[in-house]
Amino acid sequence: MSYAVVKTGGKQYKVAIGEKLKVEQITADIDSQIVLNEVLMVANGDAVTIGAPLVAGATVKATVISQGRHDKVRIFKMRRRKHYQKRQGHRQNYTEIRIDAIEA
Repeated sequence: MSYAVVKTGGKQYKVAIGEKLKVEQITADIDSQIVLNEVLMVANGDAVTIGAPLVAGATVKATVISQGRHDKVRIFKMRRRKHYQKRQGHRQNYTEIRIDAIEA
């Protein structure tokens, strides 16, 4: 089984071919091909290549499936006995992608 570790949106993801995942928002149209260049590690069977910090010439090709927003996260801050309450909400944008190819 081949897999790779890629970095996008300030986070690292372990990806395999055919896998779907939600990453931080990428400006791309639905059904378009994107290329993830920041590959930190590639494993193809027993052969493992670790970059320092990136693997030279390695790319991961993916297809954009959808754009959307996660569920709302509610933030509530309170200081007891001080009559202080603060309510806040946040919905993070995401891009759902499907991994098509891992090229080392």
